[in-house]
Amino acid sequence: MKQYIYADNAATTQLDPQAFEAMISWLRDEYGNASQPYSFSRKPKKAIAEARAVIAECINADPEEIYFTSGGTESDNWAIKGSAFSDSGHRSMITSQIEHHAVLHSCAAIERIGYPVAYLPADEDGRILPETLDRYISDRTRLVSVMTANNEIGTIQDIAGLADIAHAHGVMFHTDAVQAVGHIPIDVKALDVDMLSASAHKFNGPRGIGFLYIRNGIKICPLIDGGGQENKNRAGTENTAAIVGMSIALMNNIKNMMNTSDSIRSLENLLITKLIEEGLVFRRNGANTLPGLISLSFQNSNGEMLLHRMDLKGICVSTGSACNGSSDKISHVLQAIHLPDEYAKGTIRISLGKHNTESEILKITESLKQILMPK
Repeated sequence: MKQYIYADNAATTQLDPQAFEAMISWLRDEYGNASQPYSFSRKPKKAIAEARAVIAECINADPEEIYFTSGGTESDNWAIKGSAFSDSGHRSMITSQIEHHAVLHSCAAIERIGYPVAYLPADEDGRILPETLDRYISDRTRLVSVMTANNEIGTIQDIAGLADIAHAHGVMFHTDAVQAVGHIPIDVKALDVDMLSASAHKFNGPRGIGFLYIRNGIKICPLIDGGGQENKNRAGTENTAAIVGMSIALMNNIKNMMNTSDSIRSLENLLITKLIEEGLVFRRNGANTLPGLISLSFQNSNGEMLLHRMDLKGICVSTGSACNGSSDKISHVLQAIHLPDEYAKGTIRISLGKHNTESEILKITESLKQILMPK
């Protein structure tokens, strides 16, 4: 099997071995439906309750505030559409121009049926400033949704400051924290958010599982109708194995967060230093970024070309959003931060994780030099 250097951890991550091992018995042996009343289902039901408590503790929430979903996309859709559909007054929504498409497309969907949406501009570093929100918000606003950290350029937002402004106007606040949970400290009480989205496969958990934190007392409509799972708020048979795997992966990431972050920051600094030493002309996008999420724009180059040439060298990187990796268009995020075209077209995203090594960083920098500065 061909050996790759995987540097696209913002797209997905390697499954935590302990999470994998813990999942096996729930797939093979203890496969009972947790919603059933008989004794065979008691263990799955207990396992789900324990996992819910672990996840809640990881973000300083109460267990009953954690609702399991199929991932970040569903959680974002639920927060936005559930907020809109529970509001008979058709009040407006506010989000930002640099959100993930799970948020932007959800907002577009409610716009089509009559709910107004305003889109906050970002500054050149991808920051949504609290004073910008203060200019847009009104007593006709139902919900504000701003991501914790951007998936393309890594900028971490002042979520507590933004939520404070929303609450001063009596408005709910949601944050898409898919890129942040498990990588930087997340405390929903300190951030004072009403809803928060997360996805397990971004923090070394299994794919197809995530959660939406909904603060006690917040009322939104269910997105999926059917059975009475998740306290009658999210229908569908519980995926016990994935829920257990998610809780273990998140717990392990939280336990090792400081050491992992320091290690990744060291690799990040090595990468930037080596690129500068090699004389490559580039801009790094974003400010106050997530550990290891590095958006680089090379002058007068082509991001799609770089991705494929790096792939031929066995190195996995992205042109930006992994959910739109097949497009050579300048992304909405780079457009929103007004990155000049001669740099924007040559943008790639390198996202490092806990399994990356110094030797891999040296291979990445050498490969970029070979591609961009051929002899």
